[in-house]
Parts: sequence; C-alpha cells; structure tokens
Amino acid sequence: MEEINPFIPGTMSEQLGMEWVEIGKDFIKIKMPVDHRTKQGYGLLHGGASCALAETVGSVASILVVDTKKYSCVGLEINANHIRSVRDGYVTGIAKPLHLGASTHVWDIKIYDDLERLICISRLTIAVLNKAF
Repeated sequence: MEEINPFIPGTMSEQLGMEWVEIGKDFIKIKMPVDHRTKQGYGLLHGGASCALAETVGSVASILVVDTKKYSCVGLEINANHIRSVRDGYVTGIAKPLHLGASTHVWDIKIYDDLERLICISRLTIAVLNKAF
C-alpha cells in the first residue's frame, strides 16, 4: 500500500475522498464515500464519480505492473453500466486485469456498496506509453 500513497495528494482521488483498501495477487481495491462530493442532484451517487473511481483504480493498477521509469499509463477509453443507485455509505471498486499487453491494458472494474451489492460495472482501457528519454 505504501507504493500507492504518492499518487493521492493533490489529485481528484483526494478531493473525492478515495482510500486504498487492498492489493491482492490479481486485484486492487479502493473505496470512496457517497457524500456531498460524489452525489448528483437527486441525492444519488453520481455516475461520473463512479467513473472517476473506476479510472483511478484501473490506472494505478496499470502503474503497478509496469516499469514506471520507462512507461506512463493513461486512460484511453472507459465505459460504465450503472446497475443500482446508492444514497450513502461507501462504494468499493475492485479492478482485475483482462489483458496486460505491451501497449494496452484492459481492466474489469466492479463497484459495490456497503452491502456488497453490485452498483456499477466498468471496463477501462489504458495506453502504456514509452517515456521520452
């Protein structure tokens, strides 16, 4: 978890209250509060906040599997299907790799509420770019 902490300060992750939960053998997990920062006008979790959570967890997952001295990882495409609404508590995003290629990564991200009900399904494609030397 110490490897991830430098990515948080001064970012959207910090503004939305995201917290790293766990790194496993084939997954990474993050949580985010459902509060005034992440709700839309009807008092429900904003779909954009779900996408921000999904892109954050997938992007950091890619960073953890490449040599960051040689490569940068940036979002190329994201989609999200919002399955159920949430009004309060936390949502937890879990990213698992579908494809880890030399130039692209594809992540399956599922977001759950506090009762472990599926809230959102997202797929994130990351471009793995060579850093200019």
